[in-house]
Amino acid sequence: MDSLPPGPPLQVRQARRRSRGLSAALGHLTGNRIALAGLVLVLISVGSAILAPLLTPFPPDAMDYQAMLAEPSLVHPLGTDDLGRDVLSRMLHGARLSLAVSMGAVLLAVAIGVPLGLVAGYVGGLIDEALMRLVDSLMALPSLVLALTITAVLGPGLVNAMLAIAIVSIPTFTRLMRGQVLSVKQNEYVAAAHAVGVRPSLVVLRHVLPNAMNPVIVQASLAFGFAIITESSVSFLGLGAQPPTATWGSMVQVGFQYLELAPWFALAPAAAIFVAVLGFNMLGEGLRDLLDPTTRSRG
Repeated sequence: MDSLPPGPPLQVRQARRRSRGLSAALGHLTGNRIALAGLVLVLISVGSAILAPLLTPFPPDAMDYQAMLAEPSLVHPLGTDDLGRDVLSRMLHGARLSLAVSMGAVLLAVAIGVPLGLVAGYVGGLIDEALMRLVDSLMALPSLVLALTITAVLGPGLVNAMLAIAIVSIPTFTRLMRGQVLSVKQNEYVAAAHAVGVRPSLVVLRHVLPNAMNPVIVQASLAFGFAIITESSVSFLGLGAQPPTATWGSMVQVGFQYLELAPWFALAPAAAIFVAVLGFNMLGEGLRDLLDPTTRSRG
């Protein structure tokens, strides 16, 4: 009897499964109307920031004393500010800093909070108790107030604002990761790995961490919205970007003083904040539906 022809190599089969899984994930994400709308808003915000030098009609700090507080026109689509600077140019260049600070803060919070939660949940004991009491003490204070306090202590500046946002975000990721680890490490495949003598560090890296990351990814997307709002609040109070550097929060702060004379001055960056935060929140909801089958909706 003729033997069956050999199938494709294992690597090829694995690649095909990954490709089908990725296609299914993208199909679900694009099929969710809320997630798709959020992705579009995020791409608009990020794309505008990246392409700011190509999209802006004037340098962000170029002043025109003959056109101070000019109304929106073909020359200045969003008008000018109190020094005659083009609002559109400053808003798009400000998006770069606002989004960069937010991204840096979230990445730093994930880089610190996830390992802390992993250690607390997997090791347990006194280490878990000590870390959780520290996390509880930080979470007892309102996040925005704590971020403003930390920034005031460290001093004005975008780097200090980024550090403050990261510090107040770390407890959320730590507690979330700890809860996931406590759940994952009860699974049979973790017990089986221990039974066959796999080193604890490999068990954590190969079995526990990958299976506990989905909620962290969702939380990171939602944390971007919080980081943008917090950075804008810090800059609004004068503790973030310093003149003449433009961020969304600092533009709203200055434009607020001319709200009756030139409402476009404050409304344009405020609308940019709204669009970016809404986009990240909607995308986070879509990612939650995608990564957690128990909460999937039809979109």
